[in-house]
Amino acid sequence: MQLTFELNGKNICIKTPADRRVIDLLRGEMGLTGTKEGCGAGECGACTILVNGEARLSCLMLAAQLEGTVVGTAEGLELAPDGLLLQQAFAEEGAVQCGFCIPGMEMAALALLRDDSNPSREKIRVALSGNLCRCTGYVKIVDAVERAAGDIRCCREGK
Repeated sequence: MQLTFELNGKNICIKTPADRRVIDLLRGEMGLTGTKEGCGAGECGACTILVNGEARLSCLMLAAQLEGTVVGTAEGLELAPDGLLLQQAFAEEGAVQCGFCIPGMEMAALALLRDDSNPSREKIRVALSGNLCRCTGYVKIVDAVERAAGDIRCCREGK
């Protein structure tokens, strides 16, 4: 199948089997290893990407589903509006240890912050609830998303 979609700001045209999992396409054929495979069953969130601005689990998607979409991965996070502020907040709040879950966490957080620039801590927890972390713990991750939301609001208001 010939697929055409936008990936991290670039137009992509690639030939791949329609039933190829998106995570395999991204990691294997495209070399985008920031998208992690943890469980392969949609339970851990490590493979979270953005598809048309929504957080999606790439291990549960087939390549054919990408046709005509806009896709964002961890490698393109710094290109996304507010992506650098989110990455900076994760680093400065100590929300990163082993780093395996962080790309998926950041993609899920970015989807949340696009919809709500002032989420409550509870809303942040709900938005990240499909993402598992075994090292850092969720308090620092929620702190990082909360900080990023504040930083994003300040930038938008020109403060």
